[in-house]
Amino acid sequence: MSGEKRSPKGRGSHLNPANRFEKVHVQDDWEHFDGDEEFLDEVNRTTTQYFPDNSKSIISENDSSDVPFRLTLNPYRGCSHGCAYCYARPTHEYLGLNAGVDFESKIFVKEQAAELFREFLSRPKYQPELIGMSGVTDCYQPAERQYRLTRSCLEVALEFRQPVGVITKNALVVRDLDLLTTMASQRLIHVSISMTSLDHELTQTLEPRTSAPAAKLRAIRALTDAGIPVRVMVSPIIPGLNDSSIPAVLEAAREAGAQAASYILLRLPLTVLPVFQEWLERTRPTQRERIEHLIQNTRDGGMNSSQFGERMRGTGVIAEQIQQTFRLFRRKLGYAEHLPDLDYSRFEPPRPKSGQLTLF
Repeated sequence: MSGEKRSPKGRGSHLNPANRFEKVHVQDDWEHFDGDEEFLDEVNRTTTQYFPDNSKSIISENDSSDVPFRLTLNPYRGCSHGCAYCYARPTHEYLGLNAGVDFESKIFVKEQAAELFREFLSRPKYQPELIGMSGVTDCYQPAERQYRLTRSCLEVALEFRQPVGVITKNALVVRDLDLLTTMASQRLIHVSISMTSLDHELTQTLEPRTSAPAAKLRAIRALTDAGIPVRVMVSPIIPGLNDSSIPAVLEAAREAGAQAASYILLRLPLTVLPVFQEWLERTRPTQRERIEHLIQNTRDGGMNSSQFGERMRGTGVIAEQIQQTFRLFRRKLGYAEHLPDLDYSRFEPPRPKSGQLTLF
């Protein structure tokens, strides 16, 4: 590979696609480094970097009819899990970066997340509703081991008795069993564990820095044994790649204690498409044409749909078959359609440390 940039190890994307907002695009020319093995090896490492994010707010709103919550809290921008299919990749382009390697190696950390969350919940006009953690990037991605922002936000939620729905692909969530158990006893928490497959070899390349399937199942068991309501999300379902895994994933998760189940069809908006196509060509070259054809059959001939009502489920015969298979096994295995209701009546801002009550 002399004179060529080598593929970054442990990354879902090996691309640096052009940022759609930038007028100037840089094209790497590795011919000039022919024979410089030390430099090429250094490029190959692509270490994860962390940057402070000085956002003035922590809560985002969405108006999507496809999402079961309006408010989301995201402690991090970018995600080192590196899922080749991640729909959030284009958000890094707003930061002047790319949706490929940058998204999973340049992580922005909202160090004031807990304080900003406290300020939001303290607003006089705020009426409690479900807050999703995280609606964009994973709140339990590897950065959480060091920064503990998700834990600090859960502590705030417990203090205010604010209901929260956690979504993650990482077994790190069990680190916070103490908090989650207390919240569950007050009906303040749901946890959703996302699983694409039980095939460790597949997940190692498709979502290289997420927890292994076996670790996710252990996390489901630990959470449910602690009385925490858990949903398994078979997500995303990629026609021709992991759709045949639906029954096995649902069965394994049910045996581990999951109470509810849902799924989302693969979404490939904007620059997610070239990242995923490069992954297919690199890891599944003989299957690429068939997988793309099946995806197109669920998207009216295209590779993606942004239409509310169909973007999460798709359309056509294959999408219907996926939905029917999922529903059949969900019913057969005894899953509930929904997790138990959360309790919004408990919400109450704590008194200021001064002991003085607010007048307004």
